[in-house]
Amino acid sequence: MVRLNEIRANEAAVALPDNADAGLFFVGRCHTPWTDRLTCPRQGRLDGPLCRIEVFEPWVAALDGIAEFERLEVLYWLHESRRDLVLQSPRNDGVARGTFSLRTPVRPNPIGTHIVQLVRVEGPNIFVRGLDCLDGTPLIDLKPDRTLFTPLAPRQPGDDQVGDER
Repeated sequence: MVRLNEIRANEAAVALPDNADAGLFFVGRCHTPWTDRLTCPRQGRLDGPLCRIEVFEPWVAALDGIAEFERLEVLYWLHESRRDLVLQSPRNDGVARGTFSLRTPVRPNPIGTHIVQLVRVEGPNIFVRGLDCLDGTPLIDLKPDRTLFTPLAPRQPGDDQVGDER
């Protein structure tokens, strides 16, 4: 069950740093039917309700070509999520796991990502199905679904090399 700000058995919170390392530009806003965290779905569905992503100026020009893709990856800022839990008990059974091993919105940097079905683009508005965030959620970025994306650059030497395994 979704919870507001309680700490469950065996969960742990930390003090947050005084200042941030980086800044973000919110490039738009997500408009959905959900106005509170307790009714918002935990995972969006591609057959879910029609939602609107509004892109702000001066970022509207960045939408050029986006209609070519059937699915988009939406990155958004989970502005109502707490940020201090390092151990969480998602089943409320007293068994806690590290935040980085969970797909919880409660994270040091509460960035949500979801693959959505693109329905249409109208000016600065993108209509999609599959969002799972609150109405008014700040938009960080939009990208074509990486499973549909074909890199534009030609193959380079080293593309097939395995990374450094120290």
